[in-house]
Amino acid sequence: MIIRERECPAAGYADDGMPALLRRLYLSRGVAASDQLGRQLAELPPPSQLRGLDAALVILEDALAAGQSILIVGDFDADGATSTALGVLALEAMGAAAVDFLVPNRFEYGYGLTPEIVALALTRGKPDLLITVDNGISSIAGVEAAKAAGLKVIVTDHHLPGSRLPAADAIVNPNQPGCPFPSKNLAGVGVIFFLLTALRTRLRHKGWFAERGIAEPNMATWLDLVALGTVADVVPLDRINRVLVHQGLQRMRAGVCRPGILALLEVAGRERARLVAADLGFAVGPRLNAAGRLDDMSHGIACLLEDDPARARGFAAELDQLNSDRRTIEAGMQGEALAIVEKLRLAEQTMPWGLCLYDPDWHQGVVGLLASRIKDRYHRPVIAFGEDGNGDLKGSARSIAGLHIRDALDAVAARHPGLVAKFGGHAMAAGLGLPRDNFPAFAAAFDEEVRRRLSPVDLEEEVLIDGSLTAAELSLDNARLVREAGPWGQQFPEPLFRGEFLVTEQRVVGGKHLKLTLGSDGDRNFTVDAIAFNVAAGNLTRSFERIDILYRLDINVWRGRESVQLMVDRIVE
Repeated sequence: MIIRERECPAAGYADDGMPALLRRLYLSRGVAASDQLGRQLAELPPPSQLRGLDAALVILEDALAAGQSILIVGDFDADGATSTALGVLALEAMGAAAVDFLVPNRFEYGYGLTPEIVALALTRGKPDLLITVDNGISSIAGVEAAKAAGLKVIVTDHHLPGSRLPAADAIVNPNQPGCPFPSKNLAGVGVIFFLLTALRTRLRHKGWFAERGIAEPNMATWLDLVALGTVADVVPLDRINRVLVHQGLQRMRAGVCRPGILALLEVAGRERARLVAADLGFAVGPRLNAAGRLDDMSHGIACLLEDDPARARGFAAELDQLNSDRRTIEAGMQGEALAIVEKLRLAEQTMPWGLCLYDPDWHQGVVGLLASRIKDRYHRPVIAFGEDGNGDLKGSARSIAGLHIRDALDAVAARHPGLVAKFGGHAMAAGLGLPRDNFPAFAAAFDEEVRRRLSPVDLEEEVLIDGSLTAAELSLDNARLVREAGPWGQQFPEPLFRGEFLVTEQRVVGGKHLKLTLGSDGDRNFTVDAIAFNVAAGNLTRSFERIDILYRLDINVWRGRESVQLMVDRIVE
C-alpha cells in the first residue's frame, strides 16, 4: 500500500470567504471555482441534450393519448428497482391508463431484456409499449423479439453499448455514440428521470394536464428514488449527480419521501434528519439489493411503491432479513475464496494478476459482492463465478483503477472466439457467462489480458489522503463543515486524513470493533474519540500506546449531545 497526499492546486476560490479546509478539499478534487459547486435543480442541464429523446417523447405521448398498456422492464439491483418504481409512479401520475413492471428473476432469466422475458411479458397480457430501465443497450435479441411481437420499444440505459445497438424505436442513453449530454455518469434512474421530466414538460406545453383535470406532477417528488439509485449503483458523483443526490437527501431528511425508503432507514437504524450519501450506499442500498440477490427484486420494488407506512415497514423488515441472510452466505463464500487464493499463491509463487475464482456451491446472487471483497483485499481485478442452474457459469467482475474491465473482457472474447458466451458492463464492474468447461482456459486468458494491460505498479494499492489535521482543526465546526460539504461518493470521495495519536483508552466492542480515546503530544488537554470497525484479530488484542491511522472526520450523537468522532479507515502498520 502506498499512501499519498492529494495534490492541491494553489489557484481557485479567491476572496470568496470559503473556509480554508473546504477550499483545500474541493481543489484537490478538481473543483476549481465556486460556480462548480451549485446543488440546485436549476443548474441541471436540459434533457433535450439526450440523443433519442425526441423520438422517445413522441412514442410516450402517443401511448398516453391512446390509453395504451405500458410495461417497464427493469434490472434486479437497486438502480433497476428505483428506476422501475420511478417509471411506474411518474407515468401513473401523468395519466397513463395502464402501467406495469417486470423484473427478470436473475436465477431464471439472467440480466436484461431477453427473448424469454418478452415471451413472459406476452403471457401477462400483451403490452403496447415496452420501456427498459437500467438495461437494454445490449439486448439485441430481446428487442428483436419484442418488435416481432408487435411491441413498441424504448430503451433507457446507462451501460456502455457494444458495436451494435438494438433496433429499438428509441434509445435514450448518454453513453450511446453521438450523444452530447454533458454527463456520461448518470445511473439508470437518472436517465429515466430526465426522460420523464422532459415528458412532463412536453405534456404541460400541449395542455395535457389542464384538459384532463390532472394535477401536474412535480418531478422533484421522486428525487429520493433518484438519489438512492445513483448512490447505490456507485456511479461517479460528477456535478450533475451531486445535484441529484443532494436534492434527494434534502427531501429524505425532511421526511418528504417514499414510505418504503423511510422504512428501510428505520430498520437500518439510520437517523433520517442526519442522513448522508454513505447511509444510502451502506445501509439502504444493500437491503434493497438483497431482494434481487437472494429472492426476487419485485419485493424491493413493492417496498418502494407502497404508499401505506405500515405495509412499507413490513416490506422493509422482509428486506432486512434477506440482507442478514446475504451477509451469512457472503461470509462463508469469502472464507472459501480466501482459501482458494492461498492455494493459488502457493502453487504459482505469485498470485495471478487477473484473478478468477469459482466454486460450484457459491450463490450466484452474491458473487459480485465476493469479487468486490477479494478485489479490495488483494488489489487486482477479480471475477467470481457461480453456477447459473443450467450447467454454465455466471461471473461477476470487479476492477481496479487502470483496467477497463468491459474492454478487457471484449479483448478476451475477440482473441479467443467461443470462450465467452456473453458479457457486458462498465469500466469497473461487469458480468459475463461462459460454459463450465471453459473456466480454466478463460482464467488463463483473463490473467494474460490483465498482464497485457497493467504494470506491476498498478497492483500496488494507492490510498489518497487529504493530509493531516491539527488538534485545533479536529473541531465540531469542521466536522459539521465536512459532513455538509458533499454529497461525497465515487470519484468525489469523502475526505480521508492521516494522524498519529496517543492512545489513552481502548476497548473491544461488539466482538470485532475497537473503541479508542486518543490524545495529542502537542496539547495535553486534547482528547477525541475514535472507532475502528471490523478490526483484524491481531489489532483487537494489541495494546496500543501510540497509533497511526487513516480516518474520516465525523460527528457522534449521544443523548442529544454532539461530539467529534474519528471513523478509522485503517490502522497503518
